Amino acid sequence: MFNGFPKETLPFLAELAENNDRDWFRDNKPRYEASVLEPAMEFVEAMAGPLRKVSKHFTAVSKRSGGSIMRVYRDTRFSKNKTPFKTNLGIQFRHEFGKDVHAPGFYFHIAPGRIFAGAGIWGPKNPVLNKIRFLIDDRPDRWKRVTRAKTFRETFELQGGTLIRNPRDYESDHPLIVDLKRKDHIGICALDPAEIQSPDLVDNLISRYRIATPYVRFLCDSLYLPC
Repeated sequence: MFNGFPKETLPFLAELAENNDRDWFRDNKPRYEASVLEPAMEFVEAMAGPLRKVSKHFTAVSKRSGGSIMRVYRDTRFSKNKTPFKTNLGIQFRHEFGKDVHAPGFYFHIAPGRIFAGAGIWGPKNPVLNKIRFLIDDRPDRWKRVTRAKTFRETFELQGGTLIRNPRDYESDHPLIVDLKRKDHIGICALDPAEIQSPDLVDNLISRYRIATPYVRFLCDSLYLPC
């Protein structure tokens, strides 16, 4: 049973944001492991069974690296921001056929000032976006039923980047042009900081993921993935 993240999780991430350098992290790595990484591994393990009841096609892999927990080390090769560490905890329960963070899935994000559950696809490449757009255009009633459902709208907000111009083959007067211009297809549900310390965290997240399942299923259907 997972009893929630320790009270030290958020303060450590806040300190990391103020001391984002390799020497500080090396000296404080035992704190990172105790307050962030090890609780995250316990959380992912606790999510595995309940998540399978939502869908057997999404994975919860409790590993230090290569599993559901995203690396703390930033890839700075192509970034002007050369700080070496992420100052959030990111956990992705991606589709079994996905190979990276751009796969369909469910997500959990912990950072000081921003804690949320997510669902959908972040940063998909153009071929994937084109398939999603095709299904939105081809099944507009289903798309509206999924994304305009009262419970979904009350729980999740669609966020992410948007094209400045219309995508090719879609006119400005298309009734779903706002959705067709999306560069990300992600629903975000904000959480209160107290929730991450609660023993009810797993159940609360699973209930939110259930609400988002029709949305995720639509995205998976556009890519011919089981959900």
